[in-house]
Amino acid sequence: MPQHDPSGDNPDLTPGPPAAETPPSTETPPPVPVPALGTDPDEPPAVPSGRFGTPGRPLRRNSFLIGFTGGLGVLLAYTLYLGIRNAGGILVLVVIALFLAVGLNPAVVRLRRWGLPHGLAVAAVALTVVLLLCGGVWALVPPIVTQSGQFIDQIPSLLAELRRSSTVNDLMERYDVVERVQGAANADTVGRALGGVLGGAQLIFGTVFRTLTVLVLTIYFLAYFNKLRSLGYSLVPRSRRERVQLIGDEILAKVGAYMVGALSIAVLAGATTFVFALIVDLPYPFALAVVVAVTDLIPQIGATLGAVIVSLVGFATDLRAGIACAVFFLIYQQVENYLIYPKVMRRSVEVNEVAALLAALLGVALLGVVGALIAIPTVAALQLILREVVLPRQETR
Repeated sequence: MPQHDPSGDNPDLTPGPPAAETPPSTETPPPVPVPALGTDPDEPPAVPSGRFGTPGRPLRRNSFLIGFTGGLGVLLAYTLYLGIRNAGGILVLVVIALFLAVGLNPAVVRLRRWGLPHGLAVAAVALTVVLLLCGGVWALVPPIVTQSGQFIDQIPSLLAELRRSSTVNDLMERYDVVERVQGAANADTVGRALGGVLGGAQLIFGTVFRTLTVLVLTIYFLAYFNKLRSLGYSLVPRSRRERVQLIGDEILAKVGAYMVGALSIAVLAGATTFVFALIVDLPYPFALAVVVAVTDLIPQIGATLGAVIVSLVGFATDLRAGIACAVFFLIYQQVENYLIYPKVMRRSVEVNEVAALLAALLGVALLGVVGALIAIPTVAALQLILREVVLPRQETR
């Protein structure tokens, strides 16, 4: 039986002459762009399209280019310095508001754990701060106004008593005091006096404006505290974000605990002073209590400053009251320094006494009372960074 040849039915399968081999191409293939390290390999590589010409060679690093670039850097740094110096007052207010927001955030967290919404918790904390501020102003302003009014009312009687003295009259006639006073009462003197009055009014309104600014900024920072914290952590590279977040949360917790502890100690000092002032019958006991509570917030020297102020008021009232004030504050400061303060601050911040003193002095020199308030939390944060980051890195080298 003859076999069927498939090549006969399909002319395409008929054998033909062998095809000539194609010689290898001598042209070099175009270079394949390699994606840069750290880029996504699925994305198309950044290759010039050629529509805008051929890129030229990079600029040579000559002395003119280096000097010009350095000059621009110096100019930019000086401009930044001028901006920071001109906005120094506002930046200090922002720092105070941030510090207060960090310190008050634990109260907001506690209220939220009790079931309050975030907005109501922030409103409750802000209302409490406003009430405390208004209470302090109500305690301090009336005594100042009353004492000033009493002094102004007593000026005519003091002058009359001076005129009755023969020695004072002789001195006034010898040095022409009356003529000098009348000569000084000219337009320039009146203008300077009005300028002093306007300056005092400007100081008062400036203080009110700064206080309201800090209060509003603190409320905003409290309302957006979690968002601001998340935004700050998102600026850190992903590989280090978890560790930075853990250390940052610990620092924020220490600052908040310090604020709560310091406020508790200050309130206790003010309440104790108020009770003592009532017992000794000192004038304006609530105002003195507010002064002691505010000064007690200043580390290291605040309690002594408040004790000196109250003792001076006691000595001005009565000798026995002054001695009682001195003895009371001497005993109370020992109890606060060795019993109350260590128990309250032991769980919040652990700062060396020498470091705390140096930080308080540097804070006062740099930012005044504000620097003294934020000195100890700053030292606690630096100690945490040194212990967890810097020292372990030095041990591995």
